[in-house]
Formats: sequence, C-alpha cells, structure tokens
Amino acid sequence: MSYAIIGFGKIGHALARAFARKGLEVSVATTRDPESFAADAAAIGPTVMPKTLTDAVKADIIFLAVRFEAHSDVAKALPNWKGKTIVDVTNAYGVPPGHLGGQPSSKFIAQAFTGARLVKGFNHLIAAILDRGPAVQGGRRVVFLASDDDDAAAEIGGLAEDLGFAPIKLGRLSEGGLLVHARGNSWGQLVFKDLVKFDG
Repeated sequence: MSYAIIGFGKIGHALARAFARKGLEVSVATTRDPESFAADAAAIGPTVMPKTLTDAVKADIIFLAVRFEAHSDVAKALPNWKGKTIVDVTNAYGVPPGHLGGQPSSKFIAQAFTGARLVKGFNHLIAAILDRGPAVQGGRRVVFLASDDDDAAAEIGGLAEDLGFAPIKLGRLSEGGLLVHARGNSWGQLVFKDLVKFDG
C-alpha cells in the first residue's frame, strides 16, 4: 500500500510527521516544484518523499490536505481515480451551503474525484493538536471517520490505528459525518473536540 499527502501546509506537515513517527513512507506534493519544499520534507524524516503532483497521485491512499477551493485543481491530475481512496482533510468553512448544492462538502468533493472512494477524516483537529501526535497520557488521540463506503472507512480506520490514533467511525457522510463538516459559517459539533480513548 502506498500513501501520499497532497498539500504541505500546517496540516500536511502534521500528517507527514504522523507517518514519519512510525517509519512509514509517504509522498508529499503540492502544485509547486518538489525542490521548493524538499528541505521541509527532509527535516521531518527520511520516509517523507517530496514528489510532483503527477507522481504523488499514483499512491493508493491520498490525503487531500489543501484549501477546500483547491480540490478541483488536484482532481484534474487524473482523468479517473478508480482504485484510489481519498481521505478528505479539507474544511469548507465560509463556503455557502448553496455552493455545495446543499450537500456535505465531502460529497461535493467526491464528485470531482471520479471513481475514487472517499473518507472524511483527520480534519476535526487543528494542525497544532494533530501535530502533537496520537499518544496522550497513556491513551490514544481520537480521529473521526465518515464515509459512504464501509470498506474504505475500514481501510482508513486500519491506517489510523497503524499511525497510533484511535479511529471512531461516524457512519455515512450525510449522517454522522455532518458532525465533522463545516456548513457555511458554522462548524460540526465534533470539530475542534480533542478526545482521547483509553483502552481498558
């Protein structure tokens, strides 16, 4: 299984560090030349590989960590995303619900990534919290996952476990998934909630 993070801002850095802690190889890419962020990637660890967008989207699992408005630019990198799993880490705060056809932002994004399986996840924590890592005083930091594809949710749940987090599945995007979606100028009730699971 191969992994990529598209977008290398604060959230992208935090995700890359999560992979680096476990020694898992992950590609990182933006629309810029990879040489422009190669030093940042190297500073995180040797398993973080700067790539072009064209090369990064060859990965099996792709974390979409760009501004919401930029998702369509990423989607153009491939004519068909069949066989890929997209983890939507974006937040559409400030985007009027009417612009999304009244649907959750992840459903809107899924339409751009033709053929892909999409999971909403890793988006409810601010970068500074996510960057602290999954271990908290003997417990594991929670990440919420929502998807209309149960197999994709299970796949990303397994990856979250491998990274040391405690995944909690919220169900479908338009059901429990609304708890981690921004809608217009409001946030879902679970956004910004930093929860820790203790395995008893």
